[in-house]
Amino acid sequence: MPLAVTMGEPAGIGIEITLKAWLGRRRHQLPPFVLLADPQAIAAAAAALGAAVPVAEVADPRQAAARFAEALPVAPLALAQPATPGAPDPANAAVVLAAIERAVTWARAGAVAGIVTNPIQKASLYHAGFAYQGHTDYLAHLCECPEEPVMMLAAPELRVVPVTVHVALRQAIESLTGERIIHAGRVTARALARDFACPRPRLAVAGLNPHAGEDGTIGSEEVEIIRPALQRLREEGHEVAGPLAADTMFHAAARARYDAALCMYHDQALIPLKAIDFEGGVNVTLGLDIVRTSPDHGTALDIAGSGKASEASLVAALRLAAEIAERRAAFDAAAR
Repeated sequence: MPLAVTMGEPAGIGIEITLKAWLGRRRHQLPPFVLLADPQAIAAAAAALGAAVPVAEVADPRQAAARFAEALPVAPLALAQPATPGAPDPANAAVVLAAIERAVTWARAGAVAGIVTNPIQKASLYHAGFAYQGHTDYLAHLCECPEEPVMMLAAPELRVVPVTVHVALRQAIESLTGERIIHAGRVTARALARDFACPRPRLAVAGLNPHAGEDGTIGSEEVEIIRPALQRLREEGHEVAGPLAADTMFHAAARARYDAALCMYHDQALIPLKAIDFEGGVNVTLGLDIVRTSPDHGTALDIAGSGKASEASLVAALRLAAEIAERRAAFDAAAR
C-alpha cells in the first residue's frame, strides 16, 4: 500500500520537497505515495524548480502504486487562495486541515500504510480558529487516541523522546512529573518492540539537572521525581538506565548501550539528535493507531519558492514510515 503525504503549509516548502522526493524516487528507493494537495500549487512549484513533474490525479489512494513510477499520484484539494511562497494565508487553513483529516481517514481504514505530514504553520492555523497545540494533538483527536501520544525524533544513530515538549523551559520544569515519565517510558518501550524491531527495548533516561543532580546537591528533581518513576518502570519489567548526566549519554559508545533516550525537555533531546544527523532526523508519533512520520524541520518560509530546500528529511520520513508499517504488520501477525 502507498503512503499518504499531506501538503503542509502551502506557502512553505512542503510541496517543493515532495516534488524533489518524487523526482529522486528511484535514487532514494522510495515507497509509493500519494500527495494530498492543490494541482495548481503543484504545477507552480514544479515550474519554480524548472522540473517536469507529471501528475496523475487519483480518487482512491490504492491506485497510487500503479502510477507512481511514471507520475506523481495526487489526491486533489483546491486551495481557497493561490499560495504565495513565504506568505501564509489563513484562508487556506481549512484545506491544510482537510488534507490531514483525509490522510488519517485513509490510514485508519487501511487504504494507506501510513501518513507522512509536511510541516504546518501553526500561527496561520490559529488565526483561522485552530484549537489544538499542533500536529500531534490534532492527530490524537482524529485517531480518538485514549492516551496522550509521545513524540520521538529518530535517526539511524539515535532515537530521542522529550517528556515535555513545546513549552517554555520554566514550564517544562514545573510540569515534569513521575507520571509523565512513566507514560513516556511505557509508550516508547511498546513502540520500540512493535515498530523498531527491538525485542528487549533498552531505555536511557536523562536527568534534569547538571550531572543528574549529584544526589540532590544540584537540584532535587532526580531524587524526588525521576528515580521513583524509573523504579516503577523497572518493576513493570522495562530495562531502564538512569537518571544519567545528559552531557555524557550521547557520545557513540554511550549510544550503543540503549535503543532510545528519554529526555526531560525539548532541547535536551533535539540538540544531540540534530547535531549528530541534522538532515536524517524524522519526527515519529508514538501511541497512535496509525503510522505517522514527519520531516524534522519547519515550513522554512524564508526559503520557500527559492528551490533551495532539501528533501533529505522528508525522504527519511517516507522510508521510515514504510519500514514501521512493515515491522508493525509483522509484529501484529506474530502476536495473533
